[in-house]
Amino acid sequence: MSTKDLIFVVLLLFIPVSIAAHFLDWGALPVFLTAAAAIVPLAAWMGVATEEIAVVAGPNLGGLLNATFGNATELIIALIALRAGLLSVVKASITGSIISNLLLVLGFSMFLGGLRYKEQTFQSVMARLNASVMNLAVVAMLLPTAVVATSGGIEEITVQKLSTAVAIVLLIVYGLTLLFSMKTHAYLCDVGEAENDPETGEEVEKPNIALWSGVLLACTLMVAIESELLVSSLEEATEYLGLTALFTGVILVPIIGNAAEHATAVTVAIKNKMDLSMSVAMGSSLQIALFVAPVLVLAGWVFGQPMDLNFNPFELVAVGVAVLLANSVSSDGRSDWLEGALLLATYLVLGFAFFFHPVVEGMA
Repeated sequence: MSTKDLIFVVLLLFIPVSIAAHFLDWGALPVFLTAAAAIVPLAAWMGVATEEIAVVAGPNLGGLLNATFGNATELIIALIALRAGLLSVVKASITGSIISNLLLVLGFSMFLGGLRYKEQTFQSVMARLNASVMNLAVVAMLLPTAVVATSGGIEEITVQKLSTAVAIVLLIVYGLTLLFSMKTHAYLCDVGEAENDPETGEEVEKPNIALWSGVLLACTLMVAIESELLVSSLEEATEYLGLTALFTGVILVPIIGNAAEHATAVTVAIKNKMDLSMSVAMGSSLQIALFVAPVLVLAGWVFGQPMDLNFNPFELVAVGVAVLLANSVSSDGRSDWLEGALLLATYLVLGFAFFFHPVVEGMA
């Protein structure tokens, strides 16, 4: 058992602890911390189960499963927060997940991989394509905020309708990217498997699809339960810690939901599989922008919550910085430890900025 797997097994112990903390009224902070710790291994097992099922399902259905469940943990947390009316946290988690994947995950991958290998390479064609799609996502997220900022007294229902129209366009683009990556140009997106037999490097036998389907279902249900505990204690716990909703949504929630995915991207980068690491980091950012954010906008109508794409302008500045820098360091199809350090330094600076950003009433 690898060190990473051992850590995830130990963290599973926080599942009963978090439930006990809730029912025994230990307080909001213990519930929040233990629920956050419990979500990490559950997200990891969801990822493993999805990959195992994908092996049996074949490249097309398997790719669709990975695309659908790739950010399932973040989506579940966001849906529960949306239903609870924590709109500022939901919006911040969207931008925070994009920033986290492009700067923190990609940064650690390039830095640690670069310490082991002087220079690592990956497909520059896919990197540039992902950059183009990410630019579209940023523009789509920017426009509703720009409309609100340049139109005095615009009605909330109008902003929601605009956001819904933009969300539908983004979902269509997401469908087109799936068609491109899994069908018409699948050869460009074939980055290999994350895990083979560690001793021989040979392909392992096909997994039990019934077993892994059960694992996926069980983990999804437990993530929903733990997310409910996390969200219910979030406001009181973060207030106790002196953290704003903006910092919590942009920094804490994405790290909790993405921890397992972060570990996978960094692990494969250390194994010199930089194509796969880039696919995980960039692909996750695109999925957040093109799938998770639009789904949350549409879910807002179902829950009766006024969810829209009118973000805090500072969040959009941070996303723009993250996309610009990530596109810059990945456009040449090579990476080294210094580029990774630059991404991490940018994430750290943004983290400080969000920590000290004051709470402004009336901002999205």
